[in-house]
Amino acid sequence: MPQYRNSQQNRMMEEQQQQHQHRPQTPPQGGNMDGFVDHFRVPNAQESTYRESYLNPTYTFETFIEGDCNRLARSAGIAIAKKPGATAFNPLVVYGGVGLGKTHLAQAVGNEVKYSDPSKFVLYVSSEQFTTQFIEALKNNNVQQFTNYYLQVDVLIVDDIQFLAKKEKTQENFFHIFNRLHQNGKQIIMTSDRPPRSLEGLTDRLLSRFKWGLTADIQKPDFETRVAIVKQKLMSEGVMVPDDVVEYLAYNIDSNIRELEGTLVSLVANASLMQKQVDLDMAKNALLNIVRNTEKEITIEFIQQIVAEYFGISVDELKSKTRKKDIAQARQIAMYFSKEYTKEPLKSIGNQFGGRDHSTVVHASKAVTKRTASDALYNRILEELLDQMNIKSKG
Repeated sequence: MPQYRNSQQNRMMEEQQQQHQHRPQTPPQGGNMDGFVDHFRVPNAQESTYRESYLNPTYTFETFIEGDCNRLARSAGIAIAKKPGATAFNPLVVYGGVGLGKTHLAQAVGNEVKYSDPSKFVLYVSSEQFTTQFIEALKNNNVQQFTNYYLQVDVLIVDDIQFLAKKEKTQENFFHIFNRLHQNGKQIIMTSDRPPRSLEGLTDRLLSRFKWGLTADIQKPDFETRVAIVKQKLMSEGVMVPDDVVEYLAYNIDSNIRELEGTLVSLVANASLMQKQVDLDMAKNALLNIVRNTEKEITIEFIQQIVAEYFGISVDELKSKTRKKDIAQARQIAMYFSKEYTKEPLKSIGNQFGGRDHSTVVHASKAVTKRTASDALYNRILEELLDQMNIKSKG
């Protein structure tokens, strides 16, 4: 992530360095994020080791580029940072795909709270770490101390909440911690790779708590937002790169911010080692293993063939008048791809699907788009079809 830091971040870094300088040379047993075992001592809660937040100081609102893809989530985060636990956004559930900035945003709230009021106990923990700690507490008969530790927190940030699925005892403990913190006006922030309604393996009573506050999604960034992200990364690294290279990277890596930034870092590093200036040819070579070849013209016939084979039906069935569920679904997807990835007019697309009207193509495209907003399995099917057609998904 970007290394750029403003004065606020510098102060945070200095504070953390000072805390580490005053810690014992030999860390207490269980002092890493896998345990906390010896940190469950509520009477000594003011110790810096006990109140470690585990936040990345580079994850701030200043380094989080705003766009249409994340505006609601970012605005809610800023409101929470100003009044943690005192807004209607409690809990805040931020969901979205891998590498889109969920963790960055969640920790930005925590960092802002700590900057505004250093006395606040902010804690970032992944759901897997929470589970590991709880199992350790069970093994050592420390469950009450484990719970007490979490009840001291003012702002609790739990990353990847979906990984609590099917862990019944861990969920039960988290449920009670959640209730107590919420009742005491403490802020809870959670991230997930899907909306709460699509989370499987979590108890209904826990899912109902997630609906008390705000659920906001982070979507794939549009082209302009990706360009802004690349430029900010370059600014943080103090590197100058031509605009055509920036736009090339932003256009071709459109689904994952983490991958976009990682590719940029690799490109700049290679240019430095070779003592060359970054140019478009170098960028193209760097992306050879990432970017799919999209020069091949995509036709409606090609799309129909791939979709029909994927669903185990014939192209004739795809064009037929039948309304069987599996065939109708495949037909909608094929129409959607034809609208999105060919230059054919809607009327022509309809004609090649059994003489259907252009409005049918529009309806099919809207139906597919609507379903992608809530159905992870459906999204996976679309991605697999795109892979088979060698098409790069649109941002």
